[in-house]
Amino acid sequence: MISMEEGLYLRQTLFDKAQRIVIKVGSAVLTGENGLDAVIIGNIARDLSFLHNTGREVILVSSGAVSAGRKKIAIDDTMVLGLKEKQALAAIGQSCLMQAYDAAFGAFGKNIAQVLLTHRDLAKRDRYLNVRNTLFTLLKWGTIPIINENDTVSVQELRFGDNDTLGAHICNLIEADMFICLTDVLGLYSGDPTADPQARPLYTVVEITPEIEQMVTHVKSSLGTGGMQSKLKAAGIVASGGGSSFIGPGRQHDILRRLFSGELIGTFFLPKKERINSRKRWIASVLKPQGALVLDDGACRALLERGKSLLPSGIVEVVGDFDVGDAVHCRNGRGEAIGVGLINYGAAEIRKIMGCHSSRIESILGYHDSEEVMHRDNIVLLRPRKEQLQE
Repeated sequence: MISMEEGLYLRQTLFDKAQRIVIKVGSAVLTGENGLDAVIIGNIARDLSFLHNTGREVILVSSGAVSAGRKKIAIDDTMVLGLKEKQALAAIGQSCLMQAYDAAFGAFGKNIAQVLLTHRDLAKRDRYLNVRNTLFTLLKWGTIPIINENDTVSVQELRFGDNDTLGAHICNLIEADMFICLTDVLGLYSGDPTADPQARPLYTVVEITPEIEQMVTHVKSSLGTGGMQSKLKAAGIVASGGGSSFIGPGRQHDILRRLFSGELIGTFFLPKKERINSRKRWIASVLKPQGALVLDDGACRALLERGKSLLPSGIVEVVGDFDVGDAVHCRNGRGEAIGVGLINYGAAEIRKIMGCHSSRIESILGYHDSEEVMHRDNIVLLRPRKEQLQE
């Protein structure tokens, strides 16, 4: 724990130092009873333009396409929407959303750029780097990128799940200093402020502990897909990359200007002191594990205590079906995930060679691509070792 004074000092120091910032705005902020709220969008454009004018690089991750489409064609708010309906509404609403942003930012002399992504764009390493290079080019040109998930084409297995997660991945992708999540709640409280009169606001969070996670189980945004749990997860992803995060009210006037001026609003999350390098961060936070390997005690110790690669001799069970290059969990005998990494052999091949010495791989499979089932450079331990951290 830290004192209020120390928390305020650290918070303001990080706001002052932040030069590359990702701001995420949720549907509950952008959308009113009649669809997109032009006043709120104008406020957001003014605030981001203010930051941009101070020499900072800013990226906006914006929800709102589905909600805007729903309002535009007057679909009953009580109607339950399936995937195809949401995708169609996103196609209708995305053009409305970008038109509103173009007009709002244009009033402050700012150029914007639309970037639509699916999870596959970040899960494939070459496409991940292409997105990174494109965003850096846009920032170099003084443009404000506006990013959203490509809901119209994204299917369940290709989805980020919510724009909180997307924003966190973008933050790590471009090595941003800060992730600001503007939502329809005031911030994180020690309890439910609507039911608990003793609930107090948390202005600075040093580390996301199980106790902190428990505090958000009762809070959910009215329109967004994530709620406070997804925002907390996003803050954790950003913290692992060395960035700080903020969660707070997006509909308040001049919210960003007031934040950077030192006003005590919302909840601020400090970065981790030790951060995982960019490739391992990509493996751990972006990729979706396709299966798992259950390891014996010796293999678990080799990974956790000595930072070794995973050899076939230490594998006792293969769970699921996966191919070469997929992300796969490593579990101990109690079923606990101790790491995740990129696999060198498919599930069918590993079932043949598990428990065997590496020297027998070629005689069993008829070929020998690698002695390791998973190389240490491609393993992220869920109990980090020193070698896994950046210098």
